[in-house]
Amino acid sequence: MAPPRGRPGSPGELSPMLATPGTLEMLGSDADWAFEMKWDGVRALIHVASGQVRLVSRNDLDMTVAYPEIAALGRALDHSAVLDGEIVSLDAAGRPSFARLQKRMHVADAVAANRLAGSDPAVVLLFDVLRVDDESLLSRTWGARRECLESLGLTGPAWQTPPVFVGTGAEAVETSREHGLEGVVAKRLRSTYTPGRRSADWVKIKNIRTQEVVVAGWTPGHGRRIGTIGALLLGVPEADRLHYVGKVGTGFAEATLRDLAGTLLPLEITACPLDSVPRPDAREAHWVEPVLVGEVAFAEWTGDGRLRHPAWRGLRPDKTAAEVVRET
Repeated sequence: MAPPRGRPGSPGELSPMLATPGTLEMLGSDADWAFEMKWDGVRALIHVASGQVRLVSRNDLDMTVAYPEIAALGRALDHSAVLDGEIVSLDAAGRPSFARLQKRMHVADAVAANRLAGSDPAVVLLFDVLRVDDESLLSRTWGARRECLESLGLTGPAWQTPPVFVGTGAEAVETSREHGLEGVVAKRLRSTYTPGRRSADWVKIKNIRTQEVVVAGWTPGHGRRIGTIGALLLGVPEADRLHYVGKVGTGFAEATLRDLAGTLLPLEITACPLDSVPRPDAREAHWVEPVLVGEVAFAEWTGDGRLRHPAWRGLRPDKTAAEVVRET
């Protein structure tokens, strides 16, 4: 399908379509689905107009200044467009590394961002197109949108259009495991794009269990961590309360602990914002406004709704506390 020509929609009109967690077994026939690799990064809508690029996060934050290397995409595209993709930072083996991306996610200074673009470059992996020139593609099927995206020929130094996996769902999952990726996203071939909605037409199947969490407090460190954070106390919204899901004390670099301490200090409050915190976990706790979102990897959910063996992966400034949902 050749893309139409005209003018783009303005930022703020759209928000990303979201996937639901699931398994291969729930999909039914593989023939109804396409399979993409699941990329471990930050979701972005990429607005291109008159050669200029604007990067907008899932919660409508402007991230453009943080990733200056992606700006050249505007000169590589002959159309105005709104694209959907994931910003990642690749490790030495070419795999997305969420830990490496942490250096880039919080940068608001253009000079610092340009320096980091040289030392720790980012790449946006493009997997959908929502508008080209003056035509919305939201009501077109995934297959038609994918054809349009591929016709744009978007491959460059800081942007790529990864291929769709050809084969069965089981083969796609196995390929993702072999390459050390987070999993796959199955997309129904005839599905349309529903902005801002978590849809059963997109299903994420993970190799690594991760969970977004709300940071609600912290406890002081002991031993080699004396004078800094020992663990973070975590919650997940449920109905009108913030349910306690455990604490995490592993996965932190020293620099991360220092940065977190500086971030949490101004947010301290006196009352516990969590529901049903066990007394031993609350001992020595410093409570904070439940506004920061982070992500942990974990083994499984316990019977009482706690994270087993969680490890910290990093803050998610692209998410709000209200967006956090429990992953099954």
